[in-house]
Amino acid sequence: MLGGLGGYFIYIALLMIIPIWAQSKVKSTYKKYSKKATSSQMTGAEVARKILNENGIYNVEVQETKGVLSDHYDPRKKVVRLSTGNFHGQSMASSAIAAHEVGHAIQDAQDYAFLRFRSSLAPIASTGSNISFFLIIAGILLNMSGMLLFGIIFMSAAVLFQLITLPVEFDASNRAMAQLVSTGTIRNNEERETKKVLNAAALTYVAAALVAVAELVRFILIYAASNE
Repeated sequence: MLGGLGGYFIYIALLMIIPIWAQSKVKSTYKKYSKKATSSQMTGAEVARKILNENGIYNVEVQETKGVLSDHYDPRKKVVRLSTGNFHGQSMASSAIAAHEVGHAIQDAQDYAFLRFRSSLAPIASTGSNISFFLIIAGILLNMSGMLLFGIIFMSAAVLFQLITLPVEFDASNRAMAQLVSTGTIRNNEERETKKVLNAAALTYVAAALVAVAELVRFILIYAASNE
């Protein structure tokens, strides 16, 4: 009993530690390389606009948005939104993040399959994420395996969304590096540092996927045990 309880606490601790570690890695890497300017001394906004133009994408705007690391691409409104520090910054971090978000815009323009699949899955995943936990907890407390199963099914959609996000994000980062080099935004001696920024950002998605899969597996095992 004690061993099982101890194992459970270790499991919960890992679910908390992994995301916190990933976020910490992102913040520390971003902080370090936001202080190092690129040789081109272009702002994140200029980098984004240059890459978009180089790829013949003129219908996507580049806008400033509030927050820190709140950068994202909105495929519905065709807008690359860069947080204030990255919009105006001339650092390696600003260039890397701007290029990454433009990578999503390029995916959109080229009808990248994984991006389309993720977009179509988003509404289902959002619904699944919102109600799955309540169904699962209610199913466990009320000893109703059917309700637990429905919760697991809804959670599966949210987990699938997390898994599909991985190739989308990795591909955007690969496109970002290629574009930064080909447009002359960074030089050869700056590639290593730029990759560190992109790799650190990718850790958050990997961590989220690992946690999501671990939670799903745990509830599947609970469901299986309840039907033995």
